[in-house]
Amino acid sequence: MMAMDWGYLFEVSLTGIASGGLYALAALAFVLVFKATRVVNLAIGEFLMAGAFLFMTFAAMWSMPLWVAIPAAVLACGLLGAVIERSMIRPLIGEPEFSAFMVTIGLSSILVGLAELIWDPEQHRLPDFMPTQPIMVGEAFLSPKVFWGAMTAVVFIAAALLLFRFWRGGVALRATASDQGAAYAMGINVPRVFSLAWVGSAMLAAVSGIIVGSIGGVSSTSMGVFGISVLVVVIVGGLDSVLGALVAGLLIGLIEALASTYLGGEYKLVATFLVLVVILLVRPYGLFGTREIERL
Repeated sequence: MMAMDWGYLFEVSLTGIASGGLYALAALAFVLVFKATRVVNLAIGEFLMAGAFLFMTFAAMWSMPLWVAIPAAVLACGLLGAVIERSMIRPLIGEPEFSAFMVTIGLSSILVGLAELIWDPEQHRLPDFMPTQPIMVGEAFLSPKVFWGAMTAVVFIAAALLLFRFWRGGVALRATASDQGAAYAMGINVPRVFSLAWVGSAMLAAVSGIIVGSIGGVSSTSMGVFGISVLVVVIVGGLDSVLGALVAGLLIGLIEALASTYLGGEYKLVATFLVLVVILLVRPYGLFGTREIERL
């Protein structure tokens, strides 16, 4: 029987946890919309795709400096989120939640079709913008793109949490998420909060998409696969739980890395969905979700 290579296990685990940070950032974008608007946005992977493609367009096709192209892509994705909220989601206020759920399914297909029409279905490599120096943690090697991507995700997660806690708009978001009726009574412009949630979510998704795309490339379908894992993360953590998104992101990233290394890449999603099934059997509302959530 072969002895366990603990050093290699540590290296794989580090990579999985770092990748989980990217899942956590994208999951936070999902939870932001759900908490404020109660809309299950199944097009989250396509928002990541839009951010990556916009960055590629600005940096590679239009030759913008990287320090301009990245914020431009994030802002453009935020504008896309505002347009979608105003044209597709806001007219459904007061309608059954299933209606908005189905709209996001259609939105997913629309965004994929537009991406293939504007760019093409092929895999594209994004311009490099992260340091390439090897990262060593003790004797363990960590891919520099994965490491710096995870560090960027940590910074943006921390910034988002601070905004939610102290910024006036963040307070309005939390109030609306707690009780929309009470928020109306306190004079909060709830439709504007809905728009703010979609803009913030789209911008966080764009950051995540740019990082993920810089690591593995981007195509009209690859981000959709990443989006499936993000949906698993938010369901495991709890649809309305920020803490759940962060914890489940790290957990799923670690499990995928271990399954891919020791069982084979084809078992990565199998392991992910096995965890999902087990969690739902034990806690149908997720690790940190509230029991009152209506599941679709």
